[in-house]
Amino acid sequence: MAEPVRTPDERPERETRLIGTPFRRVDGRAKVTGVTRFADDLSFPRMCHMRLVRSTMPHARIVKIDTREAAQVPGVLGFLTGKSMPNTFGILPVSEDEHALCPDKVRMVGDPVAAVAAVTEDAAFEAALKVRVEYEPLTTISSIEEALATPEPRIHDYSRAGGNIHKLASLEFGDVEGAFADADLLLEDFCYYEGNTHLAMEQHAAVALPEDVDRVTVYSSTQTPHYVHRALSKVLDIPASRIRVIACPNGGGFGGKSDPFNHEIVAAKMALHLGRPVKIVLTREEVFYCHRGRHPVQMWLKTGFKKDGTITGQHLKSALDGGAYGSYGVASTYYTGALQTVTYKLPHYRFDGVRTYTNKPPCGPKRGHGTPQPRFAWEIHLDKAAHALGIDPADLRIKNLEEPETVTANWLKVGTIGLGKCIEAVVEGSGWRERYGKLPEGRGLGLACGAYLCGAGLPIYWNHMPQSGVQLLLDRSGRVAVFCGETEIGQGSDSVLAAVVAEVLGVDLNDIRLCVGDTDLTPVDLGSYSSRVTLMMGNAAIEAAERAREMLASAVAEQLEIPKDRLVFAERRVFDTEDPERGVDFADACIAAEARFGTLGTVGSYTPPRSPGRFKGAGVGPSPTYSYSACVMEVEVDPATGLYRPIHVWIAHDIGRSINPVLVLGQVEGSVYMGLGEAMMEEQVFRRLPKRLSGALVHKMPSMLEYKSPTFHEMPPVTSYLIEDPDVRGPFGAKEVGQGPLLPVPPALANAIFDAVGVRIDQIPIQPHMILKALDAKRQGAEPRYGPTSFPELDFGELIKVATPAEGGDGRASDELQRKRQESKRATSGTMAERDEALKGKKDLTTR
Repeated sequence: MAEPVRTPDERPERETRLIGTPFRRVDGRAKVTGVTRFADDLSFPRMCHMRLVRSTMPHARIVKIDTREAAQVPGVLGFLTGKSMPNTFGILPVSEDEHALCPDKVRMVGDPVAAVAAVTEDAAFEAALKVRVEYEPLTTISSIEEALATPEPRIHDYSRAGGNIHKLASLEFGDVEGAFADADLLLEDFCYYEGNTHLAMEQHAAVALPEDVDRVTVYSSTQTPHYVHRALSKVLDIPASRIRVIACPNGGGFGGKSDPFNHEIVAAKMALHLGRPVKIVLTREEVFYCHRGRHPVQMWLKTGFKKDGTITGQHLKSALDGGAYGSYGVASTYYTGALQTVTYKLPHYRFDGVRTYTNKPPCGPKRGHGTPQPRFAWEIHLDKAAHALGIDPADLRIKNLEEPETVTANWLKVGTIGLGKCIEAVVEGSGWRERYGKLPEGRGLGLACGAYLCGAGLPIYWNHMPQSGVQLLLDRSGRVAVFCGETEIGQGSDSVLAAVVAEVLGVDLNDIRLCVGDTDLTPVDLGSYSSRVTLMMGNAAIEAAERAREMLASAVAEQLEIPKDRLVFAERRVFDTEDPERGVDFADACIAAEARFGTLGTVGSYTPPRSPGRFKGAGVGPSPTYSYSACVMEVEVDPATGLYRPIHVWIAHDIGRSINPVLVLGQVEGSVYMGLGEAMMEEQVFRRLPKRLSGALVHKMPSMLEYKSPTFHEMPPVTSYLIEDPDVRGPFGAKEVGQGPLLPVPPALANAIFDAVGVRIDQIPIQPHMILKALDAKRQGAEPRYGPTSFPELDFGELIKVATPAEGGDGRASDELQRKRQESKRATSGTMAERDEALKGKKDLTTR
């Protein structure tokens, strides 16, 4: 099939007049530089609209794509298929397994196989429906168990783990079996956390504008313009210097817009192909299939306790349903185990994790990335331990709190910890001591805690450059222009950036002009993910502002003939602290500094401190510091129907210091809302159509009408407490707030339901029929719970053993293991394909 089917514009070469500037069309392409207002609109390369043709099969080879009927739709301008973009992309360098358009194989319903552009959106939509694609079906893999039991056909061929396993991880810190032998109580639990999606109000969208030959600007609702920029350069095979990405303020992100996406890349390719602007807005159904949301995770947890409640050790296993592509999956796998150690003292700890490929939309980083699932298991596990030991659940947690400024068993450096104060706040506010276990049947209280990163310690691709940069430009008017690559996704990062600079320079927020999220004009910031922006961007902004203040202070001190250390920057003035009337306006200070130093500009940057861990897998989990949250929830349960409703939520968050308390409270309460949605009703689930109709594995409810999330009716009153314990690693002591407060909400609900009716629901979301079945089991004398009862059997591969700090370790894997790995590496001489072939024969990949 020739590409394009139709040339973009077959009008003959012609000349028209720009207002004040000549403009010429050459070979059907628009040659425009700088001026965008035309006297003759008919000759302007108008915006065209693009739709993606998506697979209706979950797993199949592409046999043929026929665009002949689609090409007859009036207004169609051209088509693209995967042959035009053979280079792969992906957010992580270790799993760049996506094509902008699938060239030969589809791996899920919704995979894009072709693109059509037309003069109207309706025409593009109609033409996309008329593109005929012939498929050769392959075996559909729909679950973790099926992925483990079905090594062939492989969804992807590159995984070294073999079969349809994407990632295996096995880490032990200390002596876990010895810790279990020392315990007075051993608890085991099986838990399940269903996948769910972000449900941002704004769909994904992009506009691409061609600029001359092989230059393009892409406007996108992305959280990570820097990574989109890199992906565009790789797939389009154009130098990054010729590509510009502008991140538009997002109407919600929550992690769902932190990958580079097919539509962004295809829009850029189509714009270059047609020589005219291209716009695409995904439908809500398409957003559900883009996904990158919460992984469905099966978990097995075993923990040892002394009679006094002291934790001796823990072993956690997690199995993730990753969907059809890698996305952040390698990191997600480690995150299901990495942060178990930063809330409570775990002297010995083992984690085994596996991520599988299935023929469903790829999972990725939803708010809390990889940590709400194991946090749910850990916190209901602790509640069970407290009851078994006869200890109040709040006291058990307080007894085991991790110490501040320490290194955990798995080599994470912990900063300040305000969790104890968080627990005290919600316990007092809810009347926990007076009411827990004493409310009437059907009413209950539940407590849970959580912790999260304040920015990932390492960049997504390995380098030694800063993770965030800020540039300031000061002029003689007193205006301060601030340039930074950060992206506003509704979390208030623009406000934080302006406030930090204004605080250091003593100016008003109205004196600050921001330029953000533009890869041409701003220094690199890696993006809005991992709750990194306030800490990393904030520290970079402080450095840039302090350098500017130093220049201003030098000039003003010389002018006033006083020492620099006596100057104060406040209320848009620079004045003598000993004689406040003696000083200059900020604008005059800029004039004095510009006269002395020339044009005023400064830069600042931030690179996180290096983690003490040196083992494989140590790159996931480290953070400059961690935030902490505690939650108490009160619920009312009807034992006759299983229906329940949250009555009140008390939540406390260790914020370090609030830069903008109003925004902080909004983030806390938004996390409560999202956590309740996950805990009560949200689920990204799929169903198979009857074979006589289709072999498709399709989304059960890909619309906001069917996908349930809480409304005002379900949202209870929330009492929030901001615990301020400034951390020197954050800007003015600030920590994150965008993700951490979600984590304790689901387990607090499960624990409250237990207090209300005496049954355990060990999976999310908690639905009324689960409560009824657990109550029925209770009446029959069986275990009063609902949840999974097994975990897939598999070989997690090579166990990496690392001595803990308490054992005198140095953060590296044991010498014996390192020696074996080096010997194995030297002995391995076969190709990747030969090693994969050997892995196919492994018997231990089955689930039974």
